[in-house]
Amino acid sequence: MLKAFTRNYEDNSTEAGFQFTFYCDLCHDGYKSSFIESETYKKGSLLRGVSGGVRALSGLFGGRLNDLAWSASYGSDVLSERFHGMSPEWQKEHEKAFERAQNEAQRHFNRCHKCRQWICDADFNEDEGLCVECAPRLNVEISTARAKKMVKDIEEKAEVTQVFTGAIESKTITCPTCGKPGGTGKFCNNCGANLAMLKCPSCGIQAAQGVKFCGECGTKML
Repeated sequence: MLKAFTRNYEDNSTEAGFQFTFYCDLCHDGYKSSFIESETYKKGSLLRGVSGGVRALSGLFGGRLNDLAWSASYGSDVLSERFHGMSPEWQKEHEKAFERAQNEAQRHFNRCHKCRQWICDADFNEDEGLCVECAPRLNVEISTARAKKMVKDIEEKAEVTQVFTGAIESKTITCPTCGKPGGTGKFCNNCGANLAMLKCPSCGIQAAQGVKFCGECGTKML
């Protein structure tokens, strides 16, 4: 059974070769080891190529090559089955490749002496020899605290700052035709009468429909 320096890893190996991904116990970012081609698989590929060539020749020249083609094909098929079943040779290669992959990946990981987790370089506090959860980086914490305080100061300042100075009015337009609230559109919601504002021909002040004289200058509305 394979035993890794960290239990948090993934075996990406196939019969064609070996590769492993090791993950940080804190952020779960992964490091994928270099691909190592299987020598056993390469030998099997060569035999399969010879077998296919012999079968092609037997189809061209017939008779006497049939027995030779069958023998080569049989040997290749047996070897192929061993690949699919992960042969002992493949298993030995697998173990050696795993050990090599660990040596490669371990250079990118550190073990926290407090929580005992394997941590990637990005999550390891080199000054303290611990992960950033057990010993947060002071410069990062200071920057984070400063940013939070700035946001809080901005919000408090905004609470006491007057940003609107206009008058707040609420007007209800009464329809001059039916006498009911006409809504906010151009036509009454109840009777459909035109609610567009009239303009005084003298002073230009706007007035509601149905007004006979301007409330500002007394001019008769048209």
